[in-house]
Amino acid sequence: MASSNDSQHTLPGQEEDLIVEAVHERYGDPSTSRFRRVASKTLVSFGPDDPENPVNWSQKKKFYILMAGMLQVMNSTIGSSLPSGASSFIAKYFYITNQEQLVLPISMYLIGYVLGPLFWGPMSEAYGRKKPMLTSFTLYTIFMMASAVAPTFPALLVFRLLAGIMASAPNAITAGLFADIHNDPTKRGRTMAIFMACTTLGPIMGPWVSGFVSVVSWRWSFWIGLFFACATLPLIVFLPETYGPTILQRRAKLLRKETGNQSIVSPLDLQNRNLKETLWITLTRPVRMIIHESIVSFSCLYISLAYAIFYLYFEAYPIIFQGIYGMSAGVSGLCFLPIGVGAFIACGIFLWYDSFLAKAKARGARWSQIEEYRRLPLACLGGPSYVVSLLWVGWTAYPDVHWAAPMLSGILFGIGYMLIFMATLNYLSDAYETFAASAQSAGSCSRSIFGALLPLAAKPMFNRLGVHWACSLLAFLSLGLSIIPFVFIRYGDKIRKNSKFCQELLRLKEAEAREKRRDMSDETCASAVDSLPPKEVAVSSTPVSQPIDRDIEKQLDA
Repeated sequence: MASSNDSQHTLPGQEEDLIVEAVHERYGDPSTSRFRRVASKTLVSFGPDDPENPVNWSQKKKFYILMAGMLQVMNSTIGSSLPSGASSFIAKYFYITNQEQLVLPISMYLIGYVLGPLFWGPMSEAYGRKKPMLTSFTLYTIFMMASAVAPTFPALLVFRLLAGIMASAPNAITAGLFADIHNDPTKRGRTMAIFMACTTLGPIMGPWVSGFVSVVSWRWSFWIGLFFACATLPLIVFLPETYGPTILQRRAKLLRKETGNQSIVSPLDLQNRNLKETLWITLTRPVRMIIHESIVSFSCLYISLAYAIFYLYFEAYPIIFQGIYGMSAGVSGLCFLPIGVGAFIACGIFLWYDSFLAKAKARGARWSQIEEYRRLPLACLGGPSYVVSLLWVGWTAYPDVHWAAPMLSGILFGIGYMLIFMATLNYLSDAYETFAASAQSAGSCSRSIFGALLPLAAKPMFNRLGVHWACSLLAFLSLGLSIIPFVFIRYGDKIRKNSKFCQELLRLKEAEAREKRRDMSDETCASAVDSLPPKEVAVSSTPVSQPIDRDIEKQLDA
């Protein structure tokens, strides 16, 4: 309710009548929407129980958003590995004798993962989540179909690149999508755990699907991917917009139309960027975060190596299970399934730790109040697991050792891989919050570079070093980087204090706290009045997904 002693927060009477009438007609309760004066403008924001605020949506609606996001991510990741089981058939059809060229259909797709997040993630922060998701996924289905009918190998590579660019959108946007509907770090973390399981399950489905259907034709690998994409496309068509600033922008536009008051604006409207400035910020912020933010750069380095080794497995497993054990492409693709089992075990570990942490906080345990302990201990467990799994698969892959021995190493590999990713990506989201989509885009871009390039060296490396020492080399590299989460636990607080982005987030939180205290004071004063006219409107509260102001944004992106 409006303060009686602070006129700058009270709308002029005539304007207030029109706005409150429009709010009451559309939302039922004027208190669901909040306003405040900014110079000559009336700034609209969410009220505490606003039905259009995504964090207040029903669990049913949030579940729909969760399922839609997960299935789009699975579409994206299945598409990445579809050529794996069909590589020998593609080689025969296009008369390819160079083994390194057969890695290119996967590598080109992952190069698309490099380019896409630089655009899709920040654009979702500027224009909302739904439009980029729907546009990219529609084009993805078109390029998947084009891959299925590609007349030449170069054409196939071009279509794979374009499909990868479009498929990168769910990976870049989904983390922001979940952050929009869950402002509680615990719920957000659990949702991200399921998200990461889908990013692991998708790629391991590709090799065995394509391995079996490619016996008919290698083109069926991509037709299957297209059918799956078309089946899930309607979920995006009916996906509601979840980005708070975009919802408020639409509300302000609607209120301007209904009231005729052109001074009503949203926080996004106040940014007033030109096209050049928008493109500069949205395309360069992830790169700038990698360069200038230590948390982002070292997190990206660690997850990039883990991700690259995961995709290198799509070249290594055929060498091991087809070369050493004589399996067919389809059967050897089934050897990836233990990795999926390990990924879901890791989800269970994550949920157990989440519950353990919550109980520690309830007891007031000192260690549980430290930000880095919320996520990173899982990465400290995942790192050694990852190293051991690489040594396991390398040193049990002998013709006289049963094939189950190297195959079962995938369980530990999946556990380690998932714990590293869940911990690190959640840490990025928690550390950067408002900038989570850009931080996640930086991570997606960097790991895709590694994922595209390292598999190109797989066959030369395995041919020269052999399976045993090639896997050992990867294990030693992973061991060296596994110290990163330990360093963050020890020095993370100091690193965040020297971060421009983290300090700006702290300033925004302090401003939000001041607004809430002022609201409480206003409501206390208002409660002393016996009767209030129905036109009183609540003072502003900072939106959940409030964008930073233009001057600060220029400083951060300078």
